[in-house]
Amino acid sequence: MDKVRVGIAGLGRLGKVHANNIANKIKDAELVAACSIMEAELDYAKKEFGIEALYTDFNEMINNPDIDAAAIVTTSSEHCWQIEAAMNAGKHVFSDKPLGVTLEECLQAKAAVDAHPELKFFLGFMRRFDPSYAYAKKKIEEGAIGKPYLVKAIGIDPEATVEGSIRFAKNSGGIFLDMAVHDIDLMRWFLGAEPTEVFAAGCTFKHKEFSDAGDDETGVGMFKFDNGALGTIHVGRTAPHGYHVETEIVGTDGTLRISPVPEKNLTMIYNEHGAVKECIENFGVRFDEAYRIEMEHFIDCVLNDKTPSVNVDDGVASTKVGFATTESWKKGEIVKL
Repeated sequence: MDKVRVGIAGLGRLGKVHANNIANKIKDAELVAACSIMEAELDYAKKEFGIEALYTDFNEMINNPDIDAAAIVTTSSEHCWQIEAAMNAGKHVFSDKPLGVTLEECLQAKAAVDAHPELKFFLGFMRRFDPSYAYAKKKIEEGAIGKPYLVKAIGIDPEATVEGSIRFAKNSGGIFLDMAVHDIDLMRWFLGAEPTEVFAAGCTFKHKEFSDAGDDETGVGMFKFDNGALGTIHVGRTAPHGYHVETEIVGTDGTLRISPVPEKNLTMIYNEHGAVKECIENFGVRFDEAYRIEMEHFIDCVLNDKTPSVNVDDGVASTKVGFATTESWKKGEIVKL
């Protein structure tokens, strides 16, 4: 094939990012179909990308013989059955994280991937493809900080988008599965180890709707790994200044720190508020390049029969840790993995 023909499912905030990348920024990909249960999203696909093959039924889309691959950017609870259905239909699959919201779902997806070794599956842990995170990994491999033994991660969504988080809270799988799974994946990646114990806690001070949904607006977790290393995670949904993500990797001979200040660019604004630097508004802006690079990687794997660098086992492992972290948060005690 000259190009990978992709059908995308889900055209919410992130779905629009992936759709634009596939349609306009990746030369070896072509966006040929779209699926959504929202009429406005299908109208968007037709107007913005000229797509005529529009579906409200995922199974109908993946049985379209003109599609080589499915990009799944739907609600988290839909991922696993859609992965299975797409692979059984002979399609390569790109899926956003998390892999699933229950362990049973994750194992269902893993079984489908394992049953189709002729097809490519990629899970969207896009931070691995962010140039800064990829550079940090390279420096670790080069021994720049000695042996890494502690990862400290912070990820806080902006207050400006909190209403969307509240609406999604009941179906998100909880703050640790919804938000911390990226950081869990990065801890495993940077430390080259798997968590063995976790203790987590949460609180809600501003938006009681999270508590009403059985969730929290802020969560903190501490992890111990099988090589003796440690990790800490602080996730939240109410940063007043913008989208705040940072990661610190401490080693025996040095430290790497990624995005310590969530500044939008290098411009300083001098006005009645003083000397001000604007902050990044959302994940789409912060990881815009990473989303493009990860999709390019997936398309390259399909075209050139390469093995994706993030696979279903990464999804199962990180989701298991997310479940254990949620269990610890609920019980208020250490949980062993």
